[in-house]
Amino acid sequence: MITRQRLAAGACALFAALAAGIAVPAEAVADETTALAPKVNLVLDVSGSMRARDIDGQSRMAAAKKAFNEVLDATPEEVRLGIRTLGANYPGDDRKEGCKDTAQLYPVGPLDRVEAKTAVATLTPTGWTPIGPALLKAAADLDGGEGTKRIVLISDGEDTCAPLDPCEVAREIAAKGIGLTIDTLGLVPNTKMRQQLSCIAEATGGTYTSVEHTDELTDKVNQLVVRAADPVVTPVAVEGAAGCTNAPAVKSGLYTDREEFGRQRWYRVDVEPGQELRASVSVSADRAVNPDYGVLLRAVTTHGREIVRGEGNGTGRTDVISTGLRYPKAETDDDESTAETVCLQVTNSFSAASGVRSTPGLPLELTVDLVDGPSQASDVASFGLGRGWWLLGALVLFGFLTGVLWGWISRWRVAVWRTN
Repeated sequence: MITRQRLAAGACALFAALAAGIAVPAEAVADETTALAPKVNLVLDVSGSMRARDIDGQSRMAAAKKAFNEVLDATPEEVRLGIRTLGANYPGDDRKEGCKDTAQLYPVGPLDRVEAKTAVATLTPTGWTPIGPALLKAAADLDGGEGTKRIVLISDGEDTCAPLDPCEVAREIAAKGIGLTIDTLGLVPNTKMRQQLSCIAEATGGTYTSVEHTDELTDKVNQLVVRAADPVVTPVAVEGAAGCTNAPAVKSGLYTDREEFGRQRWYRVDVEPGQELRASVSVSADRAVNPDYGVLLRAVTTHGREIVRGEGNGTGRTDVISTGLRYPKAETDDDESTAETVCLQVTNSFSAASGVRSTPGLPLELTVDLVDGPSQASDVASFGLGRGWWLLGALVLFGFLTGVLWGWISRWRVAVWRTN
């Protein structure tokens, strides 16, 4: 009996030790995951002008609510999301009070979709348009953590609380160096509003988009929220050439450039034997353009022979067109085999709408990745696991020791039974 008690105690101690060995690192990983979690603050204009019924036969407020509900359903689990309002609470004429009217409707944190939707449903167009004060508060809402930080501002008019210029506020936020990006969406065509929202976005490296339909608003906000979950990569400014011969050499990384309407940009990449070149490009329409446009990405040899291409096109329902390509360079037995220079050509078929400036060129974002080819079995097997290997190993060890211990207990019980 004593022997059985000691054996049971030993088994419990072993299980506890194994559980502790796994739990402690898991808590550390959880803390790190929380610190690196991307944060997004949706800032919604709820001023009186949002009552206007000019978006798909419904009010601007109704369109925003519908878009928010769909975005909340699609928000990735890892994103910490919050919602801030401006002009939602003060209905009076006192400008000083109206310019203080900004509140956090839903705190930045793990998303409870039902609670967030319920909060949005209560909103009613009410007061002023204090964009500057709202941006300052929204930036404070995102304080802390090391993950990406993004504000998505949705408004249908200009700020009504000057002299606190929202563009200057955005520059002040950018100058803090906290890595916060502000993207802006304008709900109606308005020259002054577009200029102000564009200035806010450009100050922090964000984007401005004019939307006139509910589905456009939904798609754009969802795109920005999902983008916040992408790993943080600092883009490098590069100036593509008009031809391959004088094109700048690029390596694995993210690059930004400007491309004029209907023009070409060229870049050069050295691909080693056994490597695979993966490249993608996005061209953004940051101003009004004519419908029906596209972007072409080609990989060609230095002699002009096309290796592979990727194409994307649009009809005016999105302001960003992207495409990509892959080129695996075969590994040879020749010890003296050298890298192959591949030329990447980016061409767009955007055209400016009447009266719209054509310079500077459209924002271009080029991603280049050079990886070991698929023949490298070890790389393929480990894809996506990263630092999770230690946990997998701990679980395997736990299973092995549990099996050995259970077998030992079973054999001991049989032996005791036979003795009796």
